Amino acid sequence: MTQILAASRPAPFTDPDMTAKGEVRASVAFDRLKTLWVMTGTLCNIACINCYIESAPDNDRLVYIMPEELEPYLDEVDGLVSGPIEIGFTGGEPFLNPRMAELAEIALKRGHRVLILTNAMRPMMRPRVQDALLDLQKRFAGQMTLRVSLDHYTAAIHDAERGEGGFAATLEGLGWLSANRFSIALAGRQMTGEPAEAARDGYARLIAAQGWDVDADNPAEMVIFPEMDPEGSPPEITTACWDILKKDPAGIMCASSRMIIKRRGADHPAVVACTLLPYDPQFELARTLKDSLEPVKLNHKFCAQFCVLGGASCSA
Repeated sequence: MTQILAASRPAPFTDPDMTAKGEVRASVAFDRLKTLWVMTGTLCNIACINCYIESAPDNDRLVYIMPEELEPYLDEVDGLVSGPIEIGFTGGEPFLNPRMAELAEIALKRGHRVLILTNAMRPMMRPRVQDALLDLQKRFAGQMTLRVSLDHYTAAIHDAERGEGGFAATLEGLGWLSANRFSIALAGRQMTGEPAEAARDGYARLIAAQGWDVDADNPAEMVIFPEMDPEGSPPEITTACWDILKKDPAGIMCASSRMIIKRRGADHPAVVACTLLPYDPQFELARTLKDSLEPVKLNHKFCAQFCVLGGASCSA
């Protein structure tokens, strides 16, 4: 009988309601909107080895979002919350989107805080992009932050992930942002086997040496993300885990954020649960933001690795 029951159980992370052990899968109820993410497109100037979204110069599975497509979602935000929230722009490399400055501007004009995730390499360093950024910084002082991806505080490990010369190019971009007094943050990764304290200390030394205005001890300014392994075997998150781990589901990313994407060939954008899972159809929630505010079942390895056990969030 035990063998029959075991054979009837689903494989891990396949059944939205039950785990492979037959326990009730955890879900996260929507709490309140703090961050609206905008997937500007999956095209990128580089192809990182461990990019969770597989961004690359030839990946346009998620196409460029245009300002006229973003506006209705910002209208919805105005109806859902009072006051400004964070509007985050991610990719791919956002500055490959030819309308990136306009996308940021329409969010800034409504009073929202804007967070742009970038590798600070050639797309950002084009003169017309620099001019547009300087203009936005002047007109919307204190509202915009650029978070720069720096996979490690050493060139060797960073370049092993992002390609030779990537570290130097990103430092050049960071130098330009710093010299022009932009609000900047860094996004690093905690390498397997490296203690979190060692990683933060390493970044702190680099920040001090470069003279960037970034507080390495502030998690909002120096974000260190846990590793995500699509081939890994993390434990599934059950309803009992909240008490066992002493975690409040309201603190999980999908309780307070959603992301807009547009699939190649689609007539309109859609809303997905989070930044990590834009390709998995079970996490595409609705066409409108209002209709997307349903509980999210944690039926993916990244839910466990990044959000619950990793304690991470893409939002500031």
